[in-house]
Amino acid sequence: MKHNRLLISAILAIVLLIAMALCSMVGVVSFDWHDLTQSPIFWNLRLPRVILSVIVGAVLSVCGTVYQSVFRNPLTDPYVLGISSGASLGAAIAILMGWEAHLWGVGSMALITAILTILLIFKVASIGNRMHTTTLLLTGVCLTFLITAVISLLMALRHDKMESIIFWTMGSFASASWIDIGILLPVSIVGILIVLYYSKDLNLLLAGSEVAQSLGVEVEKVRRRLLLFTTLMVAFAVSACGVIGFVGLVVPHCIRLVCGSDNRRIVPYSIFVGALFLLLCDTLSRTLIPPNELPVGSITSLVGAPMFIYLLYKSKRSI
Repeated sequence: MKHNRLLISAILAIVLLIAMALCSMVGVVSFDWHDLTQSPIFWNLRLPRVILSVIVGAVLSVCGTVYQSVFRNPLTDPYVLGISSGASLGAAIAILMGWEAHLWGVGSMALITAILTILLIFKVASIGNRMHTTTLLLTGVCLTFLITAVISLLMALRHDKMESIIFWTMGSFASASWIDIGILLPVSIVGILIVLYYSKDLNLLLAGSEVAQSLGVEVEKVRRRLLLFTTLMVAFAVSACGVIGFVGLVVPHCIRLVCGSDNRRIVPYSIFVGALFLLLCDTLSRTLIPPNELPVGSITSLVGAPMFIYLLYKSKRSI
């Protein structure tokens, strides 16, 4: 069984690398292999964008897998907790302050407000050393509505900045840089390794806290660690590229429908499938209507929703 997981993961990794090579060649400016060593556009713009989209796709899909298992709720993804809304508020404030020209100005503000949002949600949802799942989800939903209203008010007051705020809140890799990768990659590696380590415990959490506790899982400790590292990963990802929805919801579900509910499979497969999915969506966003660019968040929803509905329908017919 373990050898099968490793083989499938290796195949997915090879497919991802091939897709990265091909996607890096296409766009408004096309490249061939002979141009790569001499093109600053490729090394400074195209390649960082491809790599960043892969990292963010892996992060969002893995975090979606964790949230769905921890909360035992199939509709939970990284954005239900309000993390993306918190980051959006910080980005909106930075854009209104004119910090777009500063190095990582919008991203750093988005990261700060995302982390503050996480701390606030955890504080409200914690009772002693325990974290109440329902309260956590409700707090995230309520904060999302509140922050969305505040952002709408800010856009109404500053019409000149409305387009920039809207484009950021729908996600984009247009400003991807090696600095973004250098900041996000270490956090992602540590977080994903921790999730892989606890993938067996995630299976037990699906059976309920009492069952997991009786089988030797330190439920609250495992839950807190997983939520801490996954929410930090999401916060860093959102601060680098804006809000990109649907990846954390659709990718784990698609893998689960095809491969079953064992998180020891879903987590590693989510890394590669999520990375591939977002890479292809970003490639579409920058090639569909050149030289203009579509928000990648709209592409993930347009591509992901029909695919998800089809898989659900196919699964229902096989039952």
